[in-house]
Amino acid sequence: QVRLVESGGGSVQTGESLRLSCAVSGGSFKGFTMAWFRQPPGKPHEHVARIGGVMTHVTAYADSVKGRFTITRDDAANTLSLQMNSLKPEDTAVYYCAAQFTEGDPASPAAYAYRGQGTQVTVSS
Repeated sequence: QVRLVESGGGSVQTGESLRLSCAVSGGSFKGFTMAWFRQPPGKPHEHVARIGGVMTHVTAYADSVKGRFTITRDDAANTLSLQMNSLKPEDTAVYYCAAQFTEGDPASPAAYAYRGQGTQVTVSS
């Protein structure tokens, strides 16, 4: 059974940085397309970034985070990361990782077979 556990969330000020991690166990990590999503309070889920598997490592980002966030993966450590710089109050959300794209829109959490519980990121002005 695939398990995803996020860490690294917290409370920061505008302009500061955080690095989120997602530890994956129980599956063929290097073959998974991986993604980060977020859910701001009272709003629907949003795609943040995704990265291909099987050595392609092609990335895609939401327009709102381009140039500020960077998604990476360490296939040897079965870990997905999200480096978040220049954080803004509108980045406040629960962030969670998702694994193994199956079908449909890769920017939708429904397209992934597995997801973690999430970690809270709060950015204050």
